Amino acid sequence: MGDYTQFGSHNISVAIDTPNGLVVPNIKNVQDLNVLEIQAELHRLQELATANKLSPADLQGGTISISNVGVISGTYVHALLFDGQACIIGVGQARDLPRFVGKSGQAFDEDLVERRRIMTCAFTADHRHCDGATVARFNKRVKELLENPAMMLLHLR
Repeated sequence: MGDYTQFGSHNISVAIDTPNGLVVPNIKNVQDLNVLEIQAELHRLQELATANKLSPADLQGGTISISNVGVISGTYVHALLFDGQACIIGVGQARDLPRFVGKSGQAFDEDLVERRRIMTCAFTADHRHCDGATVARFNKRVKELLENPAMMLLHLR
């Protein structure tokens, strides 16, 4: 088993498409912020990015990135990890697709087909920061929260 580098804070980098190109600033110390503070910081970064006025500090120190290609109609992405970061999540566009469902809502019963809202997320991780099982559990948790948004209310500060 190799050595891991653990980060002391969660600095979430967010890809922002601007008239001057893509920039990826980060929201620092997300673990200490409530949802309104996160939204305010994201708005601040979006405004600075659009005005081409981000500082080097806004662009450095990210630990995980989110790249939402779905906003420009992308359905799937194999996101490349930024050097020094633990993980990147590539988010695709949510689409209505047919899915086989069972009578109790369980998948794989070929008797019923229903329209379901499907969104792909691709996770890429650096194993110097986290192992594959940790990433798989994180992916599972993200999926649970997206499928049941009310569960997120339990974690709001």
